[in-house]
Amino acid sequence: MNGRILVVDDERSMCEALAAGLAPRGFTVHWETSAEAGLALLETLEADVVLTDLNMGGMDGLALCERIVANRPDVPVVVITAFGSLETAIAAIRAGAYDFITKPVKMDALGVALARAVQHRRLGEEVKRLRQLVGETQRFEELLGDSPVMRRLQQLLERVADSDASVLVTGESGTGKEVVAKALHRRGRRQQGPLVAINCAAMPEQLLESELFGHVRGAFTDARTARTGLCVQANGGTLLLDEIGDLPLALQPKLLRALQERRVRPVGGSEEIPFDVRLVATTNRDLESAVEEGHFREDLYFRINVIRVETPPLRARGNDVLLLAQHFLVHFAAKAEKSVTGLSPQAAERLLAYAWPGNVRELQNAMERAVALTQYEQITVDDLPEKIRAYRPSHVLLAADDPSELVPLEEMERRYILRVMEAVGGNRTLAAKVLRIGRKTLYRKLALGEPATGDE
Repeated sequence: MNGRILVVDDERSMCEALAAGLAPRGFTVHWETSAEAGLALLETLEADVVLTDLNMGGMDGLALCERIVANRPDVPVVVITAFGSLETAIAAIRAGAYDFITKPVKMDALGVALARAVQHRRLGEEVKRLRQLVGETQRFEELLGDSPVMRRLQQLLERVADSDASVLVTGESGTGKEVVAKALHRRGRRQQGPLVAINCAAMPEQLLESELFGHVRGAFTDARTARTGLCVQANGGTLLLDEIGDLPLALQPKLLRALQERRVRPVGGSEEIPFDVRLVATTNRDLESAVEEGHFREDLYFRINVIRVETPPLRARGNDVLLLAQHFLVHFAAKAEKSVTGLSPQAAERLLAYAWPGNVRELQNAMERAVALTQYEQITVDDLPEKIRAYRPSHVLLAADDPSELVPLEEMERRYILRVMEAVGGNRTLAAKVLRIGRKTLYRKLALGEPATGDE
């Protein structure tokens, strides 16, 4: 069923004709021959759209539209107006009508307009539901999400939270890997212990070694006092190694030994210090590829990758985009002391259509900007960044009517591989899984652009 339509027209024959024409297109049609009767039926009928003629005896369609907009703003109104009556159509839009159709009514065009109106209403209902869900969500707020991939992620975290096994959290930049890591600590049995984090990409090798393992006085220039390393500082809690894929290669065997023996020797020291931590590492790099290319030690990879948790990209989370947008909206509206309550359906449509290459972080920034710019209680399309407003999804051309536009199979495969690589954020291991070919085969094709003939 495409939707439930309430038709209001003072000509019975027109109501019957519209019902007969819309039913084969999947719509369920109810009709009344007066605006008063239509309003009465709307009190008990869960209509998705009201379709009304403008020129009717008694209460006309314009007045009916105004009454519905005032009392049932969630139900879009599509009006039927005489051909060429532009002024009347404009008046209807100003009265709050969602769309208008001119006579003589073309059933295909009407079906498209009604389907769009139904989608508009249901998207508005979804925004309202997600707004309520945001208000009700208190537990694990940092893992906000209702999509199947997020529910699976939450279930996995519940199962491994109390384990001491090392966890590797992978995913694109901006997907919330560090948030997942912190949630693991807060839910686990080590929650009373410290959570100590370090970004492995944020400092040079010598300083990073000192930060991790500590140093004794005089170990190097400026080492005027001894320093306890983060491994020991995290004793009894969780050690979070953020972006471990950027850990210098020379430092990797030292970290591996420390994790295996649970003892560290400070830089310049002679005695080893025991420590007891739960290791959580995060990375946006393809570590399997890094191992094959010699940039990451295989034995360290196996040590940290006991339990793997993949954070999904925002484009794979469906309506979570709206749930997160509402969450950020509430946060930034309160911070700015502005009365902003939600998203307009049109803005929600743009958010859902966008690919979000920057993932949750990009959405957060977009909502902060929208709250700062908006002059209304709802975020509108004009409040969104230009690249979201103007976004058009890319597609791979599979066929064309003009033979000159057709391309060889090799070129089509090359384009598709590049499109898959774009969709998975450049993760070659994930791209190989999507394409169902080996990673070495994928590397060769990316380098040579040759056709697929098999796997390795």
